[in-house]
Amino acid sequence: MDFLKLAGKRILVFGVANRKSVAYQTGKVLEEAGAEVIYVVRSEARKESLSKLLKDAPIYICDVEHQQEIDQLQADISQKYDVIHGLVHSIAFADYSAGWLPFHETPRAAFLQAVDISCFSLIAVCNAFKDLLDPEQGSVVTISISTTRMAAENYGYMAPVKAALDSSVCFLAKSFSNFSQVRFNAVCPGLLKTSASAGIPGYVDSYLFAEKATLRKSAVQTSEVADTVAFLISPRSSGINSQGIVIDAGMGTNYFDNQIISEQST
Repeated sequence: MDFLKLAGKRILVFGVANRKSVAYQTGKVLEEAGAEVIYVVRSEARKESLSKLLKDAPIYICDVEHQQEIDQLQADISQKYDVIHGLVHSIAFADYSAGWLPFHETPRAAFLQAVDISCFSLIAVCNAFKDLLDPEQGSVVTISISTTRMAAENYGYMAPVKAALDSSVCFLAKSFSNFSQVRFNAVCPGLLKTSASAGIPGYVDSYLFAEKATLRKSAVQTSEVADTVAFLISPRSSGINSQGIVIDAGMGTNYFDNQIISEQST
């Protein structure tokens, strides 16, 4: 039974880095549902490293920091495919090479680069592919975070960047509604065990604390995020637009967990 109605649908997936990444696991779920997945990675080196992992799936290269590469990607895709039914944007980058700094000391260049890659790339890619996205059932999903209102010091300036991404989802949904029914949504997970997160200073301690703070005392799995992305890409979620779906295993409602409080008071 094709519950998700994704069989034969063509989905662009941006941002695969390795087996642990949200984009990779999302692609696998989509393929299991019968979709044709087209992967987009940042570099030739990344394509080579993923070629065995992604097997026979088509892999294109696009560094979203460069508009000419986005334009070239659109040209290459449109030459081969007449329609794209969905687009998954799982791209984020932050330069923490300066080490941990208080938020007010955030380097300007690092902040602007993070906005460009992690947020503006969604706008640029959607604009490039606006004429190729299925105007009736097209769906775009990006990956945000569970909350941008909690000032986690080690996450630093990426929370404001993700806040910009969340807002961009709403504005893209409104803008595209003037000429199509393409939907835009974000999946907003709690802390995940990915290679990208490993580069965040102090992330492991935050991850372990977040696991304790979930209602089930078990961390959010990347596969759970991928399942939600697949649902939002599918026509089964047709009534959901301009939203952020939080995947945090109840952490956001469990700040005063008795076990955590008792551990702090001993």
